[in-house]
Amino acid sequence: MLSFFAWLILFVICWPLALLALVAWPIVWLISIPLRLIGIGVGAVLALVRAMLFLPARILGYQG
Repeated sequence: MLSFFAWLILFVICWPLALLALVAWPIVWLISIPLRLIGIGVGAVLALVRAMLFLPARILGYQG
């Protein structure tokens, strides 16, 4: 809702820029999808490495 009101203010101040933003937003969203997938993959790899590093402590019964 806040972004809609920000777009309305931009539309009042500079309508060509607001229309450009309206057209460009789906393109930017499509370009960002692979970057999000890379971020999810990196997060998963880091979680796996963390689990492997803490495995000996978990086997020995550390409750921290």
